Amino acid sequence: MSRDLPLTSRSLPIALLRARERVMGPIRRMLADVGVTEQQWRVLRVLKEDGPQEPTHIAERACLLLPSLTRILQKLEAKGLIRRHVHPVDKRRQIVEITAAGDKIIQDNINLILQEAEGIRIQLGPERHEALLDLLNDLHDLKS
Repeated sequence: MSRDLPLTSRSLPIALLRARERVMGPIRRMLADVGVTEQQWRVLRVLKEDGPQEPTHIAERACLLLPSLTRILQKLEAKGLIRRHVHPVDKRRQIVEITAAGDKIIQDNINLILQEAEGIRIQLGPERHEALLDLLNDLHDLKS
């Protein structure tokens, strides 16, 4: 059995990184224009999609480590894009919600995001696009 490394063109980690850069390039430019990072954008998207929630759920849904999320929440709160308050039942916990200003950033840029996503979908074709999403979700769900 050969122990040669696969060509970089057949390396899953490199293929995933290339694909990520292809998808994120236009979005990254938009984010720079509005003054939020990719991670901050993901937090805003999760809050917009799922509503007010605890930081642990945000971290999981936004693919962030909890210590990183803590810093991100501080910056988003300083920008007035989120609001944090004490959990109504358990005072040790907190709830995070998106503010009108945070929602406005999403609303102001949703057309660009949808346009970019649709462009990729058209180039791949609807069936391959759906298959890619299914495979990536399957990969995520694999047991370690």
